[in-house]
Amino acid sequence: MAEAPILKHLDQLTTHRISPGDTVKLAHLTGPSEGSPTSVFFEIWDPQGEQPDNSHPDSVEIFVFLSGEGEAHSDEHSVHVQAGDVLVLPSGSVHHIRNTSETDRLYAVTIMANDLGSMDKGFEHLVTSGERDTLEPQDVAAIFTGLAALSK
Repeated sequence: MAEAPILKHLDQLTTHRISPGDTVKLAHLTGPSEGSPTSVFFEIWDPQGEQPDNSHPDSVEIFVFLSGEGEAHSDEHSVHVQAGDVLVLPSGSVHHIRNTSETDRLYAVTIMANDLGSMDKGFEHLVTSGERDTLEPQDVAAIFTGLAALSK
């Protein structure tokens, strides 16, 4: 018998900040805990928020930016990112993204391809072990407005 598909509603998503005081939160959509080798998140940067330098030796990380503007740093490279951009970070790169706005959040769908091979139990595990947070109504509105704008 075939496995049933997994269906989640927004109110079932768990949202986390990896460490207390982080200025980036991630809403978990799917990952290895649900049988997928790929982890997918809504990622939300607070105004002026950024994550510390990080690297994934076995995984390619992909960002589809939905709303806002920022700056992505990967090894010695820096690029401006904004809604409608797709950023692909190669496995092993040392990278971080900074929201350049002082007032608005930066939103992206983040895809961690091959989240099974990481020695640290994977990115999904790192995120979902972090401090719980909430997906606020303004986040939901920005995410779906951004997704709708990409389809035009």
